[in-house]
Parts: sequence; C-alpha cells; structure tokens
Amino acid sequence: MRRSLLALATPIQIYLKQSEIMTNASTFIHESAYVDAGAEIGEGTKIWHFSHISAKAKLGRSCVLGQNVFVANHVTVGNFVKIQNNVSLYEGVILEDYVFCGPSCVFTNVKTPRCEFPRNTSADYTNTLVKRGASIGANATIVCGVTLHENAFVAAGAVVTKDVPAFAMVAGVPAKIVGWMSAYGDVLVFDTHGMADDSKGVRYQKTGPETVRRIQDGSAQ
Repeated sequence: MRRSLLALATPIQIYLKQSEIMTNASTFIHESAYVDAGAEIGEGTKIWHFSHISAKAKLGRSCVLGQNVFVANHVTVGNFVKIQNNVSLYEGVILEDYVFCGPSCVFTNVKTPRCEFPRNTSADYTNTLVKRGASIGANATIVCGVTLHENAFVAAGAVVTKDVPAFAMVAGVPAKIVGWMSAYGDVLVFDTHGMADDSKGVRYQKTGPETVRRIQDGSAQ
C-alpha cells in the first residue's frame, strides 16, 4: 500500500517548550503550526493547521486563526479577532478587537515594491490600521497606508486604496462607498432626517456624505 508523503517525510519542525512561548493552558496551537519563541499568544486563542506566528508578533485573547495564516514580526492583533484561511499579516498591520478577515484577503506593507531594489526593512513599511469591529471580505486587497474605521465593511474582492469611514460599506476596484452598515451587521436605510435604526433598536445618524455616527442615550459613540 502506498504511504502518504507526510508519513515518509522527516519532521523538521522544532517544537518549543511551553515556557518559551508566551501562552497559557487554554490556548490551542495545532501540532502543524509554527510559533516562534517570544510570540505573545492571548488566553483562549486558537491557531490552526500550517500557520506561522513570528517571534515578535502579539495576538490577543480568544482569537481564531484558520489554516495557513502568517503573522509577521511587530504585527499586533487585538482580542476576539477572526482570521480565516490563507491570510498573511505583514509587518505594519494592526488589527483592533473584533476584526474579521475573510479567506485569502490580502494586506500589503510596501507601496512601491521592486525586486531589484528591495524595500524590506521596518523603515520601508507603511502601516495599516483596521479598527474595532471592521470586516474584510474574501479576496479583498487592502493597500497599505489606510485606516478602516470602526465597523467598516469591505466587500469580497474589493481593492481598498483609501481610508474607509466608520460603518461604511465599500465595494469595487478601487473600493467606493456603496452603503452603510450597523455594528450588528444590518444595512442601514436612512429616512429624510438622516436617521436609521438597526434590528437591535440602535439608532444611527448620517451627518455628512461620508460620515455616520451611532447614537445611544442621546449621545454619539
């Protein structure tokens, strides 16, 4: 009977001692994943097959990293973040709490890459900030140097080249605002006074062509 290539392969992964990885008993790291010594992994975070977490990466608590996720040095991931399969977070990327990264979405960190003239040091990288509750659809590309504001929603396949306002839905190449979405995930339909309620009864106000604010207890948040 033919044996699988995996069964015949010589193991090359170095499994680190528990004390070498900054983690805890509730964290799950699949045996095929690589977590470099020094990486900070928050309580309850799960790291699945074939993922690689670099030594100077910081992952918050209760995150889920799917198959084949790469997290580079100096990347910061907040709490309760979900990163689907085949996503690479390069140096300069910051994800705040409750961010969703869909399958195979792409981040960059150099605006003008050249093979002959490498730009591969920290000084060359441009930061990208994804703020709390933002969602990025499958196969979307986030060109470096932008900010996705709170609860922004990027459609699948979009190419984001500029900042996305809070609660905005963007789609297309390049991505443009096509609507607005509540933190809960409801598409917002504003009345003639610029007001909209989501299915949870939370009220939103459109204050300008590219600005929406959430109102609770009579105050903006």
